[in-house]
Order: sequence, then C-alpha cells, then structure tokens
Amino acid sequence: MTPATKLLKANKIDFSIHEYEHDANAKSFGLEAAEKLNLRVEEVFKTLLVTDEKNYFVAILPVHHQLNLKKVAQAVGAKKLKMSDPKDAERLTGYLVGGISPVGQKKRLKTVIDQSAQQLEKLYVSGGKRGLDIGLKPQDLAKVLSATFADVLDQ
Repeated sequence: MTPATKLLKANKIDFSIHEYEHDANAKSFGLEAAEKLNLRVEEVFKTLLVTDEKNYFVAILPVHHQLNLKKVAQAVGAKKLKMSDPKDAERLTGYLVGGISPVGQKKRLKTVIDQSAQQLEKLYVSGGKRGLDIGLKPQDLAKVLSATFADVLDQ
C-alpha cells in the first residue's frame, strides 16, 4: 500500500493496480510503464511539478507529450513557471522521481490534468513507486485531487 492507494481506498474510488519490473536504465519511466503494462501511450500519464519560485503546482499529462509551461501557468493563474528541482519534487510529494503519484502527496498542490484525459474511460498514473501504476477514471482522479482539466501540451 502506498499513500496513493490508501487515499483512493479511503475515498471509495474504484482503481486498479498494475505492477511491472522497473528497469533502472529506462530513459522514460512513463514510456516504460506503457510498454511493460501493454497500454497505449495516450492512456499513461506522467506527473510533473512546476514552480513560480513561490508556489508549486502539479501537471498531469500523457507520457509521450511535452509540457507547455505557458499553458500550465495560464491554467493555474501564474505569470511564469519552470520545472521544479527533482529534490524539491521529492520533498514536497513524499515520492521518488519516477514514482511520483499525483495522489496522496504530502501536501495537496493545485493540479491541472491535460484535457485529453477527458476522452478516456481510464487513465494510468504512478501509484507512488517505480514499477507501480494505478488505473482510474479521469473524473475520479480530478475529484480526489480537486483538479481542473486544461490543455497543457506542447503541440
């Protein structure tokens, strides 16, 4: 059990657990998850932390896309954002990079989920450790995180 799975259980949210053998040499944790779990890349989402130097925000997007910082800034009402330092991300979330779940973080941060998730029946995000993904409905993820949907992809 990770903080993510505990929080989903506590909120009575339906989810599935998907484990795989994590390869320490994998270049992309998200693409590795999609491949090893035999999922479409459009369904597997990564969790990224961004900051405006004062506040931190979470962006959740498909693993095969890049984040557009300007679009995220607009979505969260910030002027300018940059990627957060991996050490800060680990400290704030309580998870290791490559296993950062959007669910069950130490501190609830304002969160934006890419709007493409709304087209899916189920999406997969990190379950809180490398080699563990959880599958759930995008609407349930948004509800448990008090997240909004917005276009955050670099086209």
